Amino acid sequence: MTPRFIANLVPRRERNSNSSGVFQALLTLKPVQYAHFWVGWLAWTCDALDFFTVSLTVPLLANQFGVQVESITTAITLTLLFRSLGAIIFGILSDRFGRRWPLVLNLLFCCVLSLSSGFVQTYTQFLCVRSLFGIAMGGVWGLAASSALENLPVQVRGLASGILQQGYAVGYLLAAVINLTVVPKSRYTWRTLFWFGSGVTLFAAILRACLPESEIFLRAKALEKEKGTTTTDKTKVFLHETKEMLKTHWKLCVYAVLLMSGFNFLSHGSQDLYPTYLETTKGFSSHDATIATIIGNCRVFSVRYSGGVVAGYMSQYLGRRLTIVLVHSFIPLWILPNSFGPLSAGAFFIQFGVQGAWGVIPIQLAELSPPAFRATFPGVAYQLGNMVSAASSQIEATGGRNLQTTIYVDGQPKPVNDYATVQGIFIGTIAAYVVLVTIFGPENHSSHFEKHKTAFEEGGGRDDAVLEGESVHEEDEKASEV
Repeated sequence: MTPRFIANLVPRRERNSNSSGVFQALLTLKPVQYAHFWVGWLAWTCDALDFFTVSLTVPLLANQFGVQVESITTAITLTLLFRSLGAIIFGILSDRFGRRWPLVLNLLFCCVLSLSSGFVQTYTQFLCVRSLFGIAMGGVWGLAASSALENLPVQVRGLASGILQQGYAVGYLLAAVINLTVVPKSRYTWRTLFWFGSGVTLFAAILRACLPESEIFLRAKALEKEKGTTTTDKTKVFLHETKEMLKTHWKLCVYAVLLMSGFNFLSHGSQDLYPTYLETTKGFSSHDATIATIIGNCRVFSVRYSGGVVAGYMSQYLGRRLTIVLVHSFIPLWILPNSFGPLSAGAFFIQFGVQGAWGVIPIQLAELSPPAFRATFPGVAYQLGNMVSAASSQIEATGGRNLQTTIYVDGQPKPVNDYATVQGIFIGTIAAYVVLVTIFGPENHSSHFEKHKTAFEEGGGRDDAVLEGESVHEEDEKASEV
């Protein structure tokens, strides 16, 4: 890429930005703005906590229900498949009625189903409950991201995006800690983890219920009340504006799904079979493979310095697309080494890169979204991409079985599945795909979507549907001067 080409990836109005603008903007935030953000972050953390309760207790669940381990993974697959339905349902509710109560309802749904998971007695009951949980889980990301970011000033949204996305890693950490410390000592074993997740999710729902509605919806509802618009009228307007939005932005919808498919392939492809790759192809012991994997996930211990936070902050000045492209440079560090130390470091840096790219995604999708559909559009794109990438592990496992290499154990040659080559090709291809889709895709950096009409207002489906007396450009110069 030429310097001119790279420069074109940097949003023009951000090239002269002063990095102190973010911190000055943070000092001006009101307590309720911080509260909105952190409750959104907690909601996303709860989503991860509840999801990983199954992943971390697969052997215990298989023993409980008298089935093979592969049968328990079916529950994970069903959860992933139903997430798209949840994103549509709760996204529509949020864009139509506001951020507050749809997110509360969504979290309570998660709470009840997580609690129910701890009381099931048969494998069939478990599959049914986890399928329903997939619907509940699918709605959380879109609602949490829109609620967290739209109440913040433009200058801090890049940093906030990185912190928000790392809530998923924190959710995994919480689940892992409870699974290692509480579950072995509890008479209820695996059920304890589900009940713990249910309690944390209930706490998040209560916190969200105590906070006011987003300012955007309070303003919109007040205007509609002055006009005497009924609930039925607003619903009719919402359906009309949704239809108009889809007519205008169907290509953008397809692009977002293609982008998120690449990101989810990258995430699953670099994580799901990593321990197997170390044990089989690199000849690590199970203990060393576990340690290397833990090192690769140690970003969760310090969210402030994780790849997602750093990349999110960088994206405010370099642009969303250029930041995503740059963090992909860490990927070769993952598969090139052969010894324990460099491989462990590579595990950290690839996850730094992957999570760095992911840290930009919440704000990138929020800014790309049709302004009135910031809960539905990102949530559905994210979950459809996740569904497309569900076969990542199977693709790599099949490739490994069909491609062999030789390692030496105690001086003796041993043929093994060549997961290094398979994953190198797979991740390299996906990374190249993500870079290309990102470079040639759109960017709407520093969009003032908080100034647009909501989806239940006349004309809300249009990109230029700005509230009377507002301008999406009037603060650009101020932001660049800060």
